[in-house]
Amino acid sequence: MNRVCLHILYLIIYICVLPLQVAAQQMENDTVFSHSAITAEVQARIEGKSWRNNPYVQISELSYLRLSYVDFNGISHVGELICNRAIASDLVEIFRELYKARYPIASLRLIDEYDADDERSMQANNTSSFCYRTIAGSRTLSKHARGLAIDINPLMNPCVFTNRKGRRVVQPSTAVPYVDRNRDFEGKIAEGDLCLRLFREHGFKWGGDWQTKKDYQHFEK
Repeated sequence: MNRVCLHILYLIIYICVLPLQVAAQQMENDTVFSHSAITAEVQARIEGKSWRNNPYVQISELSYLRLSYVDFNGISHVGELICNRAIASDLVEIFRELYKARYPIASLRLIDEYDADDERSMQANNTSSFCYRTIAGSRTLSKHARGLAIDINPLMNPCVFTNRKGRRVVQPSTAVPYVDRNRDFEGKIAEGDLCLRLFREHGFKWGGDWQTKKDYQHFEK
């Protein structure tokens, strides 16, 4: 191949590759991974829903996060999350790595958009953290009430347990097709999964490791 042909080939490659590099750089520049104190505006959005005055957790203990994520169609979004300040930096770092790997997150909206109804949020496959509530079926405060837990893609990673009457309970109720963890499907949190590995590296416990109750969506500190 003569020198002229080589120059033409290099030019073609440059023209083809440059837009991809620019697009990748633009995507990187458009990402958002931040955490800040709860503003009066954000507090007004959650008042009477996920938040109410209580003796256990103060609004000053919480952080508001804006996080880039990629959905199951490969489309980038910026979502919202409220958690305890103690895990805010962890979640920012974890979601940054998930975004780089294009790990799919179906939805990342404040649970207040579902009127703080956990079942509705889970059925929508919405990833969320803070919600002042007790553990379902008990009077014990959930780790979510302190903002120290997060549920990832909850429809595909349900909570499964047997109640006192010996009946199997699946939360959300529409997640029955995902109870069989021997199946392979996108978004399943299991051993070898990037999401599980990242949360463990940051010191979180996984509900999928529990014995009497399997909460595959759940990570807590």
